[in-house]
Amino acid sequence: MKALELRGLSAFHGEAQVLFDVDLALEPGEVVALVGRNGAGKTSLLRAAMGLGARTQGRVVLNGEDLTGAPPHVRARRGLGYVPEDRRIFTDLTVAENLRFVARAVPGGFGEADLLDLFPNLAPMLDRPAGAMSGGEQQMLAVARTLAANPRVVLLDEPSEGIAPIIVAGMRTAILAMRQRGVTVLVSEQNLGFVASIADRALLIEQGRLAGQAARAELLQPSAAVQRVLGV
Repeated sequence: MKALELRGLSAFHGEAQVLFDVDLALEPGEVVALVGRNGAGKTSLLRAAMGLGARTQGRVVLNGEDLTGAPPHVRARRGLGYVPEDRRIFTDLTVAENLRFVARAVPGGFGEADLLDLFPNLAPMLDRPAGAMSGGEQQMLAVARTLAANPRVVLLDEPSEGIAPIIVAGMRTAILAMRQRGVTVLVSEQNLGFVASIADRALLIEQGRLAGQAARAELLQPSAAVQRVLGV
């Protein structure tokens, strides 16, 4: 059984179509990078998979369950997690309250102690309002909060963008820990060095359409196809 399948997924902003008939299938525990330049449709794809946006078409199947038409909160309850680029943490709540508000205990899943092991910088901040954290710290909290709900598939939008290298290293550790526990990750990224260190393979996206895929080696030494979709 596939962890996540998107079948003929399209998305629209008003009358403009921004995603065109995307088909993909992710295996349990697989880390897949979604690679393309700004405006290529990466965020639109993740949002459409989560059920966000004004209008979408196509099917979304999570662990064999057809969630087409289900609202985002239902998809989240069924095990689909999403960390948007703008994080969407609860800035008026403390770090601990952010984690505990969504926590869902699952045998073999991530508990609070596990999350603090993954993101040790959060441990001394448990009583700090999330709005008083740096951008990188908020990014760590956003990922930790998503994992507190123990999703089976996680959608990550540009997790390394604009944050310090030490925090990027923490993101890498967290994603590898997800893989080790069988969590599937679809990560939107432009940082090839980062995705080459975590991804099993990459899907290339260009102008709202999937334009092929690339093996990890093609990210380490960017192939012509990878260079084309990134415009380098």
